[in-house]
Formats: sequence, C-alpha cells, structure tokens
Amino acid sequence: MPRKTNTDKKSDKRGTRENRTPRPKPKIDFTIDALDYKNTTLLRTFVTDQGRILPRKYTGLPAQYQRRMTAAIKRARQMLLMK
Repeated sequence: MPRKTNTDKKSDKRGTRENRTPRPKPKIDFTIDALDYKNTTLLRTFVTDQGRILPRKYTGLPAQYQRRMTAAIKRARQMLLMK
C-alpha cells in the first residue's frame, strides 16, 4: 500500500527554535581558585545524591570550570574527603 503524504502542510518542525526558551545563564559566585579538592561544601553542590558528577548542561559552568571541578571532585574522592 502506498504511503500517504500530506503535501498541503508545510509545518516542518526541524530546525525551528522560536518556541524554545533559552537556558538561563548561571551566576558564578566563586572564582576558579575556589574549585579546590579541599572545598568539599562547594563540590557537593555539583554531585548528585548517588555520587554522580553533574554535566555542564545542568551546572551551566564554562568548560574550563567544569574540567577543574571534575578533577577536584575526583581528587577529593581519592583522598576520601567525598564519597
């Protein structure tokens, strides 16, 4: 049986972003020097309850901050400051 095509509608949703609300820009209230493995109170805000590191999509951090934050969390885990 041939496929039915609807040629009178031109509402292709691919590539249109006019209805999407932009992601809010984060307000970074700390410096990159504060991202240290000893600052566990700050690092716990970027970790879920299960211990997973939140991705950039949710943290909203710049790439450089995200990389340093990930390294600091992993170092704090190694030194048993965090789980």
